[in-house]
Amino acid sequence: MQVEAPGGNRGHARGVGLGTLSMVGVALCVAAVTLVAAQTPRFRSNVTTVTVTVSVADANGRLITGLTKDDFEIFEDGVAQPVTQFSDARVPVSLGVVMDESDSMRGQAILDACAAFDRFVGELLEPEDEVFAATFNHRPKSMTAWRRPPSSLVHALSKAQPTGGTAIYDALVEFAPMLERRTNGRGALLVISDGADTASDRTLQQAREVMRRTDAFVYAIAIDAPDGRTSTRVNPDALRDLTGPTGGYTEVVRSAADLGPATERIADELNKQYTLGYTPARAADGTWRAIRVRPKHREHFARSRRGYFADPLDR
Repeated sequence: MQVEAPGGNRGHARGVGLGTLSMVGVALCVAAVTLVAAQTPRFRSNVTTVTVTVSVADANGRLITGLTKDDFEIFEDGVAQPVTQFSDARVPVSLGVVMDESDSMRGQAILDACAAFDRFVGELLEPEDEVFAATFNHRPKSMTAWRRPPSSLVHALSKAQPTGGTAIYDALVEFAPMLERRTNGRGALLVISDGADTASDRTLQQAREVMRRTDAFVYAIAIDAPDGRTSTRVNPDALRDLTGPTGGYTEVVRSAADLGPATERIADELNKQYTLGYTPARAADGTWRAIRVRPKHREHFARSRRGYFADPLDR
């Protein structure tokens, strides 16, 4: 980077009064400052660190803790990248919870879902975490702002009144921008539903593309109701298509009463994640870059987001 310093000619003021000389001096100073500001280029850096949150488990799904930087390999578009940052400490998380409030959630189902939510935010998260809560039926609704501590949202969904259809894809697209406004570096989104999408204007592919652009883990708990309730059966494959690329997962439970243990497993995972970072060799060009994190231990399996868009810095 070459910086040119402004130059100027020295002159002698003859036959001018002290007041005039002072005014000329001030004018020259202002002009010099303006010239320096105009000629000094702004510093821009295209070097960025890509940060990846990673969950590690064994073949039985048991979360693995105690790993070090040397236990991981990370690849971008198939090319190994030196791991430049590593932490196994729990860092605060910003978590959005989006709950189905459609007609099929009437009765005990909505009571169980609200109880699971209350325990999740009231007992399983940390005070430095932040949470927003929302519901949806055939349209997204009832969104709260980000709140800290999470326990301040206990009973936030207690007034939910199930009615209408199920628009999961619309809800995810609607609430995804909240993740961009979070204050914590680590983000997650949880959707709870007991039915397949029946009412969205957006498609699965559109919702998947929006989820792919976030760096947050996306989780889904699907209540597959075998008890004869009026419900369109859940579509686990569609939900996995949404959650998998983000590093999250979809869990299918048999009743709303199982939501408590399911949310506890998510909270446990959020407590035991690793943070890795690397500096890409290529400059940002707006393209999609595939990411793969691989534990060196052959019996360990990692989940993380599968890539990112290398958007250039604003100019």
